[in-house]
Amino acid sequence: MRTALTDLLGVEYPIVGFNRSPGVVAEVTRAGGFGVLAASAFTPQELDAQLTWIEEQVGDRPYGVDMLVPSKFAAGDPQNLIASLRAQIPAEHFAFVRSLLERYDIPAAPAGLRDFDEIAAGINPDGAAALLDVAFKHNIRLFANALGAPPAELVERSKAAGVVVAALVGQAKHAQRQVEAGVDVLIAQGTEAGGHTGTIATMVLTPEIVEIAGDRPVLAAGGIGSGRQMAAALALGAAGVWTGSVWLSSEEDVANQAIKNKFLAATSNDTLRSPTRTGKPARQLRTAWHDAWAAAGAPQPLPMPLQPLLVNDAWNRIDAAAQAGHEGALELESFFVGQIVGSFRDVRPAADILRTIAADCERRIRDLSALL
Repeated sequence: MRTALTDLLGVEYPIVGFNRSPGVVAEVTRAGGFGVLAASAFTPQELDAQLTWIEEQVGDRPYGVDMLVPSKFAAGDPQNLIASLRAQIPAEHFAFVRSLLERYDIPAAPAGLRDFDEIAAGINPDGAAALLDVAFKHNIRLFANALGAPPAELVERSKAAGVVVAALVGQAKHAQRQVEAGVDVLIAQGTEAGGHTGTIATMVLTPEIVEIAGDRPVLAAGGIGSGRQMAAALALGAAGVWTGSVWLSSEEDVANQAIKNKFLAATSNDTLRSPTRTGKPARQLRTAWHDAWAAAGAPQPLPMPLQPLLVNDAWNRIDAAAQAGHEGALELESFFVGQIVGSFRDVRPAADILRTIAADCERRIRDLSALL
């Protein structure tokens, strides 16, 4: 299969697989797609180790990284960032989270789990520079930016290194800003997608972005996890697809088995956009956690990064307890996932998922050509 994206990135299939798990990234790339690692949750040392491991698995095959470099970010004292940010969180928010955990009898987190304080710098526009320094020391082929246009110096640095710059957009006006910023690839992410999304559906958004993009490749994202959906994206003018949620049903994804079981039982109507985890609207599996935040008397979620700073420890506790089968934690347990969660039937190797999507897309295109 050949498109503007396969030519640009040198891959067999115009399928980008985005995931936080290095194993998924490696397997997608090895199977002929283009794996992209979600890098913002790592420390610089961890990111260096993960990228080194990926390169050992994929050899000379291309892969990329994605980072959250938000255009809006709560200000803090650079000399004492975490303490100054934590001081901005109202006492009522701490009390609400504490009471929610008590209501569901969530035990303390096991020792050794990640503290958000360790990784907060990764989503700070200034602190992200350390992660970028690590990424550019490796053989990445693409850098994707979410939550706004990338800084001009980042675009210049990427182009000087021969790294393709991509950006996710949820509206036509966002795409225009990205074009003006000089990005190479636009990712039209519809509201069906997991994680941070807007409100426009992929079917409507993709052709709008294609019209704005000019000769830049556009990837369709949101609600794409099958060959039929990929064929539809190509028919809309996309040069490929950016897929995320589908890899949550892969063996290599690091999500705990408790949430994978919830995914397998979910329908496409069981997600919602909520700012209660990151401070920005992000689609995730709806659970008792979201119902509690929507109840009368609950505080309003805080902006990024105050909200994740507030709730990260709670999610460490919920995740660990859910994995152990704790009843209350299972009611709260959630993760970012798109509406295609309703199509999850089993957990399979990532390479099998990619090859199935590609083969089914090719079959659907041949079937459609027979209609003419």
